[in-house]
Amino acid sequence: MKKIIILLLITWIANLAFATEGMWLPLLLKQLNEAEMQSMGMKMSAEDIYSVNRGSLKDAIVQFGGGCTGEVISSQGLILTNHHCGFGQIQSHSSLENNYLQDGFWAMSRAEELPNPGLTVTFIVRIEDVTEQVLEMVTPEMHYKERQAWVARNTEKVKQAAAREAYQDVMIRPFFEGNQYFLFVTETYRDIRLVGAPPSSIGKFGADTDNWVWPRHTGDFSLFRIYAGPDNKPADYAPDNVPYQPRHFLPVSMDGISEGDFTLVFGFPGRTEEYLPSPAIDQRVNVINPIRIGIRDRALNIINEAMRKDPKVRIQYASKQSRIANAWKKWIGESQGVKATDGVGRKKEYEKEFQKRVDANPEWKELYGNLLPQFEKLYAELEPYAKSRDYIGEIAGRNIELFGLANTLHGVVKQYDANGSAALESRMERIQGYLDGFFKDYQPDIDRQVFAALMEVYFNEVNPDHQSDFAITQFVDAQKDPAELAQIVFAKTNLVKPEILRQAIAAGPDAFVKLLKEDYAYVLARRISEINEEKVLEAYNRIQDEIDLLQQQYMKAQMEVFPEKRFYPDANSTLRVTYGNVAGYQPRDAVEYEPQTYLEGVMEKYVPGDYEFDVPEKLRQLYHKKDYGPYGEDGKLPICFIGTNHTTGGNSGSPAIDAYGNLIGLNFDRVWEGTMSDINYDASICRNIMVDIRYILFIIDKYAGAGHLVEEMQLAHPKG
Repeated sequence: MKKIIILLLITWIANLAFATEGMWLPLLLKQLNEAEMQSMGMKMSAEDIYSVNRGSLKDAIVQFGGGCTGEVISSQGLILTNHHCGFGQIQSHSSLENNYLQDGFWAMSRAEELPNPGLTVTFIVRIEDVTEQVLEMVTPEMHYKERQAWVARNTEKVKQAAAREAYQDVMIRPFFEGNQYFLFVTETYRDIRLVGAPPSSIGKFGADTDNWVWPRHTGDFSLFRIYAGPDNKPADYAPDNVPYQPRHFLPVSMDGISEGDFTLVFGFPGRTEEYLPSPAIDQRVNVINPIRIGIRDRALNIINEAMRKDPKVRIQYASKQSRIANAWKKWIGESQGVKATDGVGRKKEYEKEFQKRVDANPEWKELYGNLLPQFEKLYAELEPYAKSRDYIGEIAGRNIELFGLANTLHGVVKQYDANGSAALESRMERIQGYLDGFFKDYQPDIDRQVFAALMEVYFNEVNPDHQSDFAITQFVDAQKDPAELAQIVFAKTNLVKPEILRQAIAAGPDAFVKLLKEDYAYVLARRISEINEEKVLEAYNRIQDEIDLLQQQYMKAQMEVFPEKRFYPDANSTLRVTYGNVAGYQPRDAVEYEPQTYLEGVMEKYVPGDYEFDVPEKLRQLYHKKDYGPYGEDGKLPICFIGTNHTTGGNSGSPAIDAYGNLIGLNFDRVWEGTMSDINYDASICRNIMVDIRYILFIIDKYAGAGHLVEEMQLAHPKG
């Protein structure tokens, strides 16, 4: 096991060439990255970034809401994150009377800051390498399931033995496909209040058209505050909680950026798969992504049209539409990027060299000689099940809300069947609360149209062997007309009738579960899901388990066979550092992009009254007066900039930090051509997009009149 750990360190260190690719563990920066980072312009030390002995940059970085990143930017626990990360909270406080999505929200005092039940932020206290303990008793020849059992047993033992305070938690995550393990001690704060958010015409400027696109002009930010108990420790919401006092917060640079400046992005990237074999990437780009894109095309066409027509629907569906559209456009860009850079061809060339080296070494040939042919075989076996899995998942699991509701309530039925009525008594109020939240943002007429459009795909494109006989019978009874089937389902079901559900809940668990089990839409959803589980997911999971084991072996093999190559661990929602420089790029022939945008670009895109490109009157007035205060630069107001940092989902809200440790921007997106970076990083076109911190300060101060929030920050002039 010690040999594996040493090998990992050697392969990481081996490549000394400058590279902006990689998501690095802050714990290991001293050994692996510090010299390179400093040669690229960084003025800090690795200890300034990650330290357990004193306050460091890591102590200002939080995982926001479980899926984004945020950073502490004042001594009073003020947090900066993206507008789209706080979108759900902003929406939850919005109504037609107080439309914070449309008009923005600014707390002019602590008393006006709005609580957000369920919202949390998590700090990383320390990170430890626990590979040796987790892989104790694990041997290479073990069966996959036996290995997993040992890993699970050892992981639990290590977690229980970890030193931590009573209010701290411990998690252990695998790296390099389970060849290495790290332990994270965390602190989670539960009283998080909304402080400020620009209107969506700023925070979501460009909406879907500009999403994943450069040049960008979006002020994608929002402000929250962490509250703690009197002892500065995590506490449930209470009116007398006090602002959190951080170990470190980020000073804010007023000096702006220039091309070539060092940039560090610190956050919680969600998931990457950089070491997949070529058959996996080929299947993703040419089979799976087209399925996902086609289904979401249909759903978005209906939702977008409804949102344009009705302001109430625009509020209700804003968050849902963003979720659906974000992945949809990402998949389009990912496929285009892989094809434009010949990502599959490049992988095949890499694999040729891998196979050549393996075949030349008798020991490697015996261990690894058949890995690539096995991948080809397994991905071919997986494909028919992968197609049905994504068709049904997108149709019945993600985009038809009625089915989503039925599948969620199935959990209630399962608990009732397993444990009886008494097990549900204490949950009925929470179930009613969930339903209230669901119906607050639900329009049955929109969902019925989505149902008709997507069920047409189900019956015409899903493998007939993977379709539900019950569903087919209902389709035939509806004259094979998806719209007619939708009318029948929505007329018969009680799941879209909140008052009937409320009465059933009030009558108790027996009555509520009886209603569910007899409901037409519930039965239809369950029959589709049951056939999917039986005929698709069982085979898919079996083959995927084989692929996962093979991927683990392939990861280990790559690090042995390519000792000169520097490997970094795939993202897995743990704290990472990525570093690079401010830089433009050339996406295609005769097109070259500058790295900075300005307010002029907002005005060039301005379309009065448009859902995506309207501009608030006050911002237009400030522009015409050139009233930018201290935030302008040579008579212009910077908006966004791009860099070469390797980012992904989860890095939304991550701070862009300069060479000195000051905040210069807020990461929120990638360029469309580079969304493939999750599986196929290419430094020539992979760029991350950041809001310039000066635009954020300008909006807070000059636009919103909330200068007291800027006064709370520590402003710096690192460039003198």
